[in-house]
Amino acid sequence: MRAAPPLALAGLAAAGLAVAAAYESPRTFQASEVLKPGQVKGPHFTVAPTVKLDGYFQMFGLKTDYGSLEVEGRSMLFQRLNEVRALDQLDDVSKSKVFLDAAGTSVLNVGKGVASAVKDPGATAKGMGAGVKRFGTNLGRKAKSASDQAVDSVTKGDDDKKSGGSDKSAGDKAVSAGTGVAYSALGVNAGARRWAQKVGADPYTTNPILKKALTDIGQIDAAGGIAAKVAVPIPPVVSGTAKVGALVWGKDPQELLKINEQNLKEAGVGADTIKKLSLSKGFTLTLLTRLAASLRAVAVPGCADYAATAAEADTEREAVFFTESAEMLERLHKTSPVAAVLTDSRALVAKAKDGRAVVLLPLDWVAWTAASEKAVAEIEKRAKAELGASKVDLRMTGTLSAVAKKETAARGWTVADRQPSSSELAPAGAAGR
Repeated sequence: MRAAPPLALAGLAAAGLAVAAAYESPRTFQASEVLKPGQVKGPHFTVAPTVKLDGYFQMFGLKTDYGSLEVEGRSMLFQRLNEVRALDQLDDVSKSKVFLDAAGTSVLNVGKGVASAVKDPGATAKGMGAGVKRFGTNLGRKAKSASDQAVDSVTKGDDDKKSGGSDKSAGDKAVSAGTGVAYSALGVNAGARRWAQKVGADPYTTNPILKKALTDIGQIDAAGGIAAKVAVPIPPVVSGTAKVGALVWGKDPQELLKINEQNLKEAGVGADTIKKLSLSKGFTLTLLTRLAASLRAVAVPGCADYAATAAEADTEREAVFFTESAEMLERLHKTSPVAAVLTDSRALVAKAKDGRAVVLLPLDWVAWTAASEKAVAEIEKRAKAELGASKVDLRMTGTLSAVAKKETAARGWTVADRQPSSSELAPAGAAGR
């Protein structure tokens, strides 16, 4: 066989360099590029002008009257902005004549709770902004198998006891860490849920300042008489809470857990996975309720496996990703019935009954990098081999870079970015009012 001439080899080398050069470097954005004016600055908050990118999510510096923190992703930012608005409304309510006349001096507990947050700008950041674990770039297979997780959850507790460590249950540890389903349900009684609905907030929030304010005002207004007399403006912002508002506001935590368990069972999810989700460090009770409701609404082969993948989430950011993916799946199913879901995949890939594979990504920004090229190649290969898909579509809540759009289109993908996210679809508190 004759060797290739030097000019041909040089051409191949140049082509290789051209491919490598197509990869994009990390970039920054201006807040005004990616947010509406009312989301950049408000009466009680300001978003830093420069927005960095970390993996697939934009990182926002948020300064509020209730603390300063770093927020990973637009969905999380909208949630935090909603919490600022809710805190402001609760503060106003606690000072109103109706509340003062009904509650007397006990209202000072609520007032001091909010005031102390204002005086301590670091209070909100505690447990929310510190030690943020990045989502990373893995859109492929699970990080761990379900069997490995089961072993970890059992042996870790045994190892702690053998070493003289804590004998707390996984739920107790989650409570101590201030994260997860167990923590989010603490102190959330009917009064707290009633006032959360009143201001369009998540009663199971991980924001410790809002959580305390809801708990305090709920205890003062235990009978609900004050809430009925106080008019609060309908929230102008949006939140995924609206989708399951009637449940998270109307049901007590134990009843809600049973509803979630039943929804997950009807989606084909096994008992081990349901237990892991209920003990999750990343999921709050609201996020778990949203995930369970969406998977139950679709309930096709692969949904149970996606629940097992979601159970790996050990941060709220990860749990939000899995929850919003499931909600995108539910919306797709309503317009293009889904036949199956790709198993062992963090990116949710659904096969529509017309033969397409639809990749559903609640991400802020996808640039063309080695990681994204690998993800595109792997997803396409597996969708065609394992789902028997004829072609691949991509739906994303954020934006693909111009290069990423060109490269995915060259591979035959149909791309629809800037799709509405769960946090942008319905007014917070709209359901159950």
